[in-house]
Amino acid sequence: MKNESIKCSVNNCTHHAETENYCTLNAIKVGTHESNPTKIECTDCESFVNKSK
Repeated sequence: MKNESIKCSVNNCTHHAETENYCTLNAIKVGTHESNPTKIECTDCESFVNKSK
């Protein structure tokens, strides 16, 4: 079931809602791979799980 509060366009994530660009989780964890993030590209969805696994 989609969570209308969390939009997502990453189709190869296990938690993607398939037919619509939403996440199916109740909450996600957002993190960073940078020591001082300054751009959107510096953030990561740490709840991502690759579908192919």
